[in-house]
Amino acid sequence: MEQEQKQPKKKSPIRYVIIATIVIAAGIFGWTKISYAISHESTDDAQVETQISPVLPRVSGYVKIMDVKDYDSVKAGQLLVEIDDADLQAQLLQMQADYETAQADIVNAQAALKNAQVGLNTNHGDIKLSSIKIQQAEEDFERNQKLYADQAITKKQLDDSRFSLEQARQQSSNNQSELSTAQSRIAILQAGIAKAKAGLAAKAAAIQQQQLKISYTKVYAPQSGRLGKLNITAGQYVQAGSPLFQIVNDTTYWVVANFKETQIRKFYPGMPVEISLDAYPDSTLQGQVTSLSEATGARFAVLPPDNASGNFVKVTQRIPVKVNINNVARYSHILRAGLSADVSIKVN
Repeated sequence: MEQEQKQPKKKSPIRYVIIATIVIAAGIFGWTKISYAISHESTDDAQVETQISPVLPRVSGYVKIMDVKDYDSVKAGQLLVEIDDADLQAQLLQMQADYETAQADIVNAQAALKNAQVGLNTNHGDIKLSSIKIQQAEEDFERNQKLYADQAITKKQLDDSRFSLEQARQQSSNNQSELSTAQSRIAILQAGIAKAKAGLAAKAAAIQQQQLKISYTKVYAPQSGRLGKLNITAGQYVQAGSPLFQIVNDTTYWVVANFKETQIRKFYPGMPVEISLDAYPDSTLQGQVTSLSEATGARFAVLPPDNASGNFVKVTQRIPVKVNINNVARYSHILRAGLSADVSIKVN
């Protein structure tokens, strides 16, 4: 009996084509990843940053009006909060009354000074008159001395002329004392007026300061942006310097990427950067290196590590790198401060 020899089945070449295609694709993918890793430095320790300005009252008081709500958009210079200024206004009225009283006191002091100056002129006149009287009394006394020597007058007449001379001299001395007193009084009045004017200037400065405090009862937005969570309500008492809420600038964004110290040797400002946000992985943003920090992130910690104390464990440090985002206005609708990001910088 004749045995029929069976022909072996030919294997389909499609299987080999598929395997070869997979191998080639895997090779291309692997080579792409390897070449990208070789030519780029990357980190996932990066966050979106922006300017966040605290809104702080400069005076204490009760909140009278709240013109904003949580997460509102505001413009720079917009009125946000108004603090009750009734007490400050009452203090201002008292200060203004004191100022007017001080002005009246100065007018009175100036009038007294004018009277004293008039009296001083009278004193000068009295001194001149005393000098004339002394001269006359001296001449009379000398004449009477000669007449008495010639026995033309009596001893009493000579004594009377002597007494008149002494009286004139004493009156002149009294007038000199009155002149000194008047001059001292004028100096005191002038000093008092100068002091009153200084006090008036101090009261005017206090009024200006009080008016400035009253203007501080209206709290305006320091910059444009969006508000955060409000920490106050109308009627609440707030302290000067205590933060009410914060304004997040919604037009200026950048990224701070913390690279390992072993990655930054080829970094320089102006290098192109690719940015991928974790929240929007399908969007790739372009940017450029702006600057590198002069210190590691650990140096800015509240308690920076001190390798000279305790057991030393070497840890790779990270350097903050600031990256500006190109066409930031185009992506402002998706950018939020604090978002995590992946950053890659081409170094070769």
